[in-house]
Formats: sequence, structure tokens, C-alpha cells
Amino acid sequence: MTDTTENLPDPAKDPIKVMVVDDHPMWRDAVARDLAESGFEVVATAGDGDQAVRRAKAAAPDVLVLDLNLPAKPGVQVCKEVVAANPALRVLVLSASGEHADVLEAVKSGATGYLLKSASTGELQDAVRRTAVGDPVFTPGLAGLVLGEYRRLASEPAPAPDTDEPKAPRLTDRETEVLRLVAKGLSYKQIAERLVISHRTVQNHVQNTLGKLQLHNRVELVRYAIERGLDDE
Repeated sequence: MTDTTENLPDPAKDPIKVMVVDDHPMWRDAVARDLAESGFEVVATAGDGDQAVRRAKAAAPDVLVLDLNLPAKPGVQVCKEVVAANPALRVLVLSASGEHADVLEAVKSGATGYLLKSASTGELQDAVRRTAVGDPVFTPGLAGLVLGEYRRLASEPAPAPDTDEPKAPRLTDRETEVLRLVAKGLSYKQIAERLVISHRTVQNHVQNTLGKLQLHNRVELVRYAIERGLDDE
């Protein structure tokens, strides 16, 4: 896997490219307008699942703001397909549902964060900014649920390793330290403050670790760390 660090958006230099997907035109247009007025670059919108997948591939947004309840193709399937096509894409679910099953399904499908539609405009803007740099963003009360699911997944037997696969490259001490804090559920900002390094440096360490371990997202990364007991150190 190639290092995707260079593809990360730098909000200090470039506007974050956002795509908004929702089947309600007034809501979709309002969210897109609010984000555009706040300095984000809205590169596309879509009203159903099939349209969302096509336009996301063409527009290449940094963040996909995605409703789950879509015609033609459900939001979780959209999430799976767009992340599979572009692992650097971040998906922020913006949903009316706070049901635990919906949250967990979205995360397992590759979503970076999950925000309820009751969130304020300011909360959405902050969530998009944080999602763009890989921070997990969840409506209060849902983060603990997701970390618990990470732990449950890590307790399940892993597939038997392919003996023909080369051993994973060794992580540096700093990468291991960052990985341990990720497994404990800390945000990138909290990790940066704990280690007295920049937010950008934390991002780079995480991206390098994903590349070395040939993992695709934070769910897989946290599972890897918990399986090795890094969250208990």
C-alpha cells in the first residue's frame, strides 16, 4: 500500500472539499449552502444512493456528508462502495437515527464519524473539519458505544494468517505510541496534546501506520491494536 499522507487535505492551505448526500432537497441544499458559506468547497450533492456513488467517484471529495436513509441504495452500502473505491475519502454520517444498530453498521461500513441531525450548524462545521483529518467524530454518547464495538470485534477470532504473506513492517516507537492512544479512543487532537506534537504529525503517523500494516481505516487499526493489547498498556 502506498503512503497516502500527501493526499490528506490541509485546511490551513486548501478548502476542504465536501459532498452532501440526502434525499430531502431542502435539507440537502441547506446543508450544502451552510458549508459553502463557511468556507468549505461543496463539489457535489446527490439525492439517492446510486447517484451518490457515481458522483463521489467523479468529484473526489475529502468528506462525504451522508444520510443513511436513501432511495435506490442504502447509505451504509454507499459508504462501503465509496470507501472501497477511495480509502482516503472520509465519510461523516448525518442522520436522524440515533439507534445503536445504525451507528455500528455505519462505522463497520467505513464511516469516520456519526452526527445526529439535531446538531447545530457550528457542530456540523467542526465535525466536517475534524473528519477531514481523520478524527472520529460522534454525537455525545455514541463514542463509547463505538469503542465498545471495537473491543468486541477485537475479541473475535481473526482469520488464519496467510503464510505466504510477508510479515508486517516494524513500527517505530512513536507510531506504536500513537497507535496505543488511538486504541484508547483518544482523538487526534488529544493525542497531539498528550505527546506534545502537532495535529498534522499525528495524522502522518496514523497514515504511515495504516500503510505499513496494509489496513484501510480506523476500525481495522483499532482492532489491530486491541488484539495486541496496546489499549491496556
